[in-house]
Amino acid sequence: MSGAGDDSPASDGIMNAESGARTAAPADGEIRAFLDLLRCPATGGPLELRDRALVSADGAHGYPIDDAGIAQFAATPESSDAQMQQAHYDRVADTYITNLSYPHTREYTAYLDQALLVQLPAAGLGDVAEICCGRGEAVELVAGRFKRAVGVDISLNMLRAARNDHHAPNLAFIQGDATRLPLADGAFDSVFMLGGIHHVNDRAALFREVARILKPGGRFYFREPVSDFWPWLMLRAVIYRISPSLDHLTERPLRYDETAPYLTGAQLRLTSWKTYGFFGFCLLMNSDVLVFNRLFRFIPGIRAITRAFARFDDWITSRRNWTQRGLQVVGVAEKPERSLS
Repeated sequence: MSGAGDDSPASDGIMNAESGARTAAPADGEIRAFLDLLRCPATGGPLELRDRALVSADGAHGYPIDDAGIAQFAATPESSDAQMQQAHYDRVADTYITNLSYPHTREYTAYLDQALLVQLPAAGLGDVAEICCGRGEAVELVAGRFKRAVGVDISLNMLRAARNDHHAPNLAFIQGDATRLPLADGAFDSVFMLGGIHHVNDRAALFREVARILKPGGRFYFREPVSDFWPWLMLRAVIYRISPSLDHLTERPLRYDETAPYLTGAQLRLTSWKTYGFFGFCLLMNSDVLVFNRLFRFIPGIRAITRAFARFDDWITSRRNWTQRGLQVVGVAEKPERSLS
């Protein structure tokens, strides 16, 4: 999960990518329009909607849909990593969302958002999956550019916050494990992860799932903490252990030399890897660690100050030999039309 951009649309819906018109918000629990994108995580088979639950075709597996319209595919996660992430983010969800709401955090996040947006195609994104979606940061950022979108997260508290913020009929949120996605094979044109990869220890399994749900030619977009520059590696080793909002057991920033082979092993071709964020990111994007950072919201002109820091950080990470020394990586990987092997 990662920082959000501007406030998301409320119950009046979002812009429809096909018609350009605003659409009315759906009733809670309306998931029938997404059944072709979903699969039973136990069998891999299709699902049917029965009495506010999604049920496998043989009736052996059922997944309830709660009052917020969220299908629960991982009420009791199977992996220990997923269990820890669920407990952690259910506990810190409110604090996490608050930390992303400060004006300086939002302003710096807008800079990082632009770094991601320039990687997107001019045409629409088709059907989109956001994995480890939190409160729906990616679908908020690309609102109006997709046909349908499904957000997946392990934390029900984060998903309920997402559902409260986003009511569009072409957007669904479901609970699921990132290494065992309840999503159909080859169903998605675009997959996003903003700050989710570093929470998943089994990167090989995660990337295999991303490749599985992507259509041939589909793209995987990600923005993540990265620690290829040794000072950031050492600093994070300390921070992740002292912050109550972070969990060093399940948070491991990316390293290029580790990530690229995992992507290749999953039959994904890495086409872009560029880092962003330096001193400004350290100072302005760590309110969960630097408590005094929260007071910055009271500084007159803090948004302009933040933009100046972002421009300075961009200058640093654009210098020769410094392009891979930032604190955040924006990357793109593609599922080839034909196998890489």
